[in-house]
Amino acid sequence: MTSITISDLLTIIFVLVDDWYQAYGQKFLIGKPGVKPEFSDSEVITLMLAQDYIPYPSETQYVGYIRANYLELFPNLLEQSQFNRRARSLRLLVEQFRRYWIVRKGWHLQAQFLLDTKPVPAMGYKRSKKHSDFAGSAGYGRCVSRNLKYFGYKLVTVSTLHGIPIVYDLVPANTDERLAAEPVIDYFSFCDFFGDKGFLGLAWQTRIFDQTNNLIWTPRRSNQHYQNDASLDRWLSSVRERIEGVFHEIQDTGRNIERLLAKTVLGLCTRVIAKMTSHLLRHLLRIDFGVNVQTFEVSLPS
Repeated sequence: MTSITISDLLTIIFVLVDDWYQAYGQKFLIGKPGVKPEFSDSEVITLMLAQDYIPYPSETQYVGYIRANYLELFPNLLEQSQFNRRARSLRLLVEQFRRYWIVRKGWHLQAQFLLDTKPVPAMGYKRSKKHSDFAGSAGYGRCVSRNLKYFGYKLVTVSTLHGIPIVYDLVPANTDERLAAEPVIDYFSFCDFFGDKGFLGLAWQTRIFDQTNNLIWTPRRSNQHYQNDASLDRWLSSVRERIEGVFHEIQDTGRNIERLLAKTVLGLCTRVIAKMTSHLLRHLLRIDFGVNVQTFEVSLPS
């Protein structure tokens, strides 16, 4: 794998984003009022995606770091509040950029996928929600595998066996895993989905097959009358390790998806979109450029 500087990485991301923006992205903005900004949409999207590779949890710290070290690349860099507003306004464009690469690479055409959910807390569990923007949208949930109680959402993700996210959705944390999975499964037909015991249920799995021709494969509980073949359980166990690996990479590289520090639903959605797109971009950089980006370590002055 190739070792590059942050400056080179920012340049590569900008070229990828701007080439796509000039060829395809602008059509999504037809009819958008206002003069062309000095700090371009491509520059905003570049910094949105690069933020996951530079370990500053606060957007204020991140923008300050770029200003102090890479102002020559972004001479018209916005103030943090302006950058935040622009990022929110471009969130759907970032999602279109992600979908473009999925289709171009044909990652959506595979026949086997991983299916799982991940907790996305929105605010403190005991904190009053009455005046929060998340009231009426988020819910109280529990992650059984981690014995975690939280208030927020579930991130439902369909990924390839190599960990590339294809489709995802945010649902209230108290949503049943099977109901949460239905909208993302509907994007596919004649595919195999491998998940955990949260997606058990013969009647539900049969209905999914009847409606979409998709098969849901899960381990069985020990007290169930019908058990999987031993070889299938061994396969599912190995797949489960892949699922855990996918979410480990999503959570533990770059900004932690459980601590996105958003104050509004729109802000949280923007950061989830940027997170999932930068995660896909990480795979793209590895495949097309041989650049294995995890998270840069910022050297502190001595």
